[in-house]
Amino acid sequence: MRSDEIKKGYPRAPNRSLLRSLGLSNSEMDRPFIGIANAWNDIVPGHIHLRNLTNKVREGIAAGGGVPFEFGVIGICDGIAMGHMGMRYSLPSRENIADSIELMVEAHRFDGLVCVGTCDKIVPGMLMAAARLDIPSILITGGPMMPGSLNGRDLSLVDVFEAVGKVAAGSYPEEELCTLECAAMPGCGSCQGLYTANTMACMTEAMGMSLAGSAAIPAVESDKLRVAHETGYRIMDLVRSGTTARKIITEKSMRNAIRVDMALGGSTNTVLHLMAIAREAGVPLNLESFNQISDETPHLCHMQPAGPHAMVALNRAGGIPAIFKRLVDHLEDAETVTGRSVLEIAKGVLRMDEMIIHSAENPIHTTGGLRILFGTLAPNGAVVKYAAVSESMWQHTGPARVYDGEEPAMKAILGREIKEGDVVVIRYEGPKGGPGMPEMLSPTSALMGLGYERVVLVTDGRFSGGTRGPCIGHVSPEAEAGGPIALVRDGDEIAVDLIAKRLDLNVDDLELDRRRSMWRPKNRSLRGVLARYARTVGQADAGAVQL
Repeated sequence: MRSDEIKKGYPRAPNRSLLRSLGLSNSEMDRPFIGIANAWNDIVPGHIHLRNLTNKVREGIAAGGGVPFEFGVIGICDGIAMGHMGMRYSLPSRENIADSIELMVEAHRFDGLVCVGTCDKIVPGMLMAAARLDIPSILITGGPMMPGSLNGRDLSLVDVFEAVGKVAAGSYPEEELCTLECAAMPGCGSCQGLYTANTMACMTEAMGMSLAGSAAIPAVESDKLRVAHETGYRIMDLVRSGTTARKIITEKSMRNAIRVDMALGGSTNTVLHLMAIAREAGVPLNLESFNQISDETPHLCHMQPAGPHAMVALNRAGGIPAIFKRLVDHLEDAETVTGRSVLEIAKGVLRMDEMIIHSAENPIHTTGGLRILFGTLAPNGAVVKYAAVSESMWQHTGPARVYDGEEPAMKAILGREIKEGDVVVIRYEGPKGGPGMPEMLSPTSALMGLGYERVVLVTDGRFSGGTRGPCIGHVSPEAEAGGPIALVRDGDEIAVDLIAKRLDLNVDDLELDRRRSMWRPKNRSLRGVLARYARTVGQADAGAVQL
């Protein structure tokens, strides 16, 4: 056991003395030591209940013959951080989470790792750490929040964001906004729809790193507590069998995760996170892989924000195992932490609601929910949630309205300066330029709330999983790196073709060369985490990982 390095032999008497000060008995000294990375805090709705889950994990570890040691991990709520300086810290926190878990596990020589977390950057950071450490590891995600309710209608956080745009448009009374905000988020759990947090929970299960059926179980249901206990118990089996994270996170399992993502129509942020996880696991993956799998995979679930269904509906329809069942002819037979393969899990599915999870013969769309676009505006790629774009906007050409940052763009949107047909370009919000590649749920929701139907938004930043409509993000190279998006000017013609997977700036090469000769990167005054991040982070097409 790795933990023998801190507890065996007479030279380790000082180490054992410190362990005994924790209350460890002689018998516990001979058992495997299991680290529990717990993202509990009381500012993130998805995390406020994680103490209860972790207690069950601890019980399961003890029942399975291990000794649990719990340590804390930070967590940022993207919704609370949205629309201001705080959002620049969200993506950098992913690297901090991975690093902090590595530090704790390696310093204390844990034999196994259980990660307990929820939300947008926490789960990806945990998966990155597990892949990097390559010890027996398992995750349990905290589960989605139940829908809010008002006047008989289910609500989620995006309803509140879009209501801000409606207030600005004069179509929603400002005095009713407080009633809406009080009703939309009724308790603990990650935001209700298939936004980034829940998409990443589904990806964790789809790649085999959490127990079958766990991703969609609501945070408030007792099933989540039972799964937490089973997760703790199961890590001991993984330790005894020597099943490490990289035996689960393989090329097959990553491709399965992407395929499930396409069937669900999940968040664009999964592209960043899956690329980063693959890099840590040594799995070859590039943006073309997403397009290839998207072309082969039908979009089967009409989930929020593009559709009507919250995560609780997916759970009642059979969850991720039911998605496996639908995709059984497309999936690769990869190992999972359950001890059963993906195909074995699929064969064991007994229930499925065809109103929620469509068949391949009756899909929402014939191809997957995400697409990667390439072209003269995005030579290295850009990402769009194809499933959330109306067919009328699959092809569009319009004049650019260019803004160097989210704040001036938001001001222009709320000021009704944007016209139907415009292509709004928000730049210098990429990994280096933001820095931190902030999400932009505020502008996208404002456009929806104001009633725009034919406005495209293009950015080198990111979009929230709650974004819907023709919103194209992750444009690479970013403006700060001198990508073509830095050269766009007001009035330039931009062409979007989701069918051909193209994003083009219709300006001739000579003019672009002239503009490039005059271009200089922005000078930002940075310090602390953001300064270090901007110096070391790579581009979005490679997962925006720190190099």
